[in-house]
Amino acid sequence: MGQLRPLLFGSSLVVIALILAGCDPFAQPDSMMDEYVERVGRVMERSPELQPVPSGERMPQRRQRRLAMPALDMDMLDFLSLYGCELQYVVGERNSVMGRVMQPLNRLRYELRFIRAARDCLPAIEQPALRRSIEQAIASKVEALPIAAWNATWGTEEIESLLTLSKGPLPTELPSDQARVLAGDMQHFNDMLAAVFAGDHSLTLEYAGPIQQRWESQHLAGQLFLSAHLLTARLGDATRLLQTRLNGRPLCLDNKPNIHSKRMEGVLYNVYSAKVQPYLAQVRQVRDDLIPPLARMAELQSGTMPANFLHWYREYLVIENPAGLWGRLDSAMKRHTESWQRLLAQCGLGVPSG
Repeated sequence: MGQLRPLLFGSSLVVIALILAGCDPFAQPDSMMDEYVERVGRVMERSPELQPVPSGERMPQRRQRRLAMPALDMDMLDFLSLYGCELQYVVGERNSVMGRVMQPLNRLRYELRFIRAARDCLPAIEQPALRRSIEQAIASKVEALPIAAWNATWGTEEIESLLTLSKGPLPTELPSDQARVLAGDMQHFNDMLAAVFAGDHSLTLEYAGPIQQRWESQHLAGQLFLSAHLLTARLGDATRLLQTRLNGRPLCLDNKPNIHSKRMEGVLYNVYSAKVQPYLAQVRQVRDDLIPPLARMAELQSGTMPANFLHWYREYLVIENPAGLWGRLDSAMKRHTESWQRLLAQCGLGVPSG
């Protein structure tokens, strides 16, 4: 029994901590933003209306994103597998049972190995017809590399995990280097892709596997998208409350502060400035870290990008798109800041820059 007491005591502390966290509306981003809108409504003496937060647009399904790889003539592959150079082993690996179900990244590695092995074989080949056949095989493989690369990036399960919309928005407190480390991974991956597309077929892509494993274990990009949807919706809700007051009976008369303006300042500085703005800044920082390398990974492959992917790309990865997710969030922030500035000016108070 004595051994159970510390265990029970520890469990009680966990439960109490969870209860306290549950009582804090600012502990989670969705409850924080709901609470902000509620408080704006009380100060503006208006009933808040919380609009549904969009669930977000998912990428096209994997079978729609993956592209069919052109196949070499099987008779040629069988012949090459009998030829006495390294190409024999490369082709044999592809013809094996495991080789026929290669994951996309391994398929890209195989295509690069085939090109290298076939080029290494060429100097030893004396028969003109065979030499021409292998040269044609090399040209075919080089031409198909963009398809293999697309499947090894945007066609993978790992990228789905990174972009999943099933894990909720970004937490209110995020390790400061998490997004930067992930962005560094992407930049390194993009550099490898750019080198391959520039004609460097010597790369073994040994670092690509660990990078994609980290994609699979993190969900930061999808959480970022959900945060942007949440902020756009709730800032819009709060702005409508501010606008209805601006369009109705003034909060302050003759530009003089009053009890209502004091309450308004409390919400503005104690909630918006102290809670909401730091979260907005965090979302913007994660966006600035992650979206550019993700966009580059798509832009490097714009010539291969399937048509059904283009809308998703423009919605989430083009920051400058005014109709996209980031354009809508920027507009919501601008309208919200302008509404607060007008109300403060109406009460003769200082105007924050937002």
